[in-house]
Amino acid sequence: MAYHFSTRLDLPFDAAVAATTEALKRHGFGALTEIDVQATLKSKLGAAFRPYRILGACNQQMAYRALQAEDKIGTMLPCNVIAQRHEDGAVEVPAVDPASFMQAIGNPALAETKVRDMLKQVVDEIPMSGT
Repeated sequence: MAYHFSTRLDLPFDAAVAATTEALKRHGFGALTEIDVQATLKSKLGAAFRPYRILGACNQQMAYRALQAEDKIGTMLPCNVIAQRHEDGAVEVPAVDPASFMQAIGNPALAETKVRDMLKQVVDEIPMSGT
């Protein structure tokens, strides 16, 4: 089973991040965290790295349900969505497939695929958001 799904965009990096954030909002997700990996690696290691942003996406209602079903599920939250620019200039936006790690937990209450479906819709809609 793949652990992510993604889309490639013909957008400037910052526009791709903005389009991703908007698509997340439309599906009830907020970006709880935003990590600028490029800036962090530059400041901490002096290393050059391509534009790469990690968004910690969370749908509060779904997270609450998961926490009620499994008290340690917080180790898997939030769901990460990234934006990264490749050498060819294209921006790729992958999102974690939460079903890939929920199966490993073995709690039938977490087997629901609604969050997976919602994140898949987000990724599928991003190209339309940015145009």
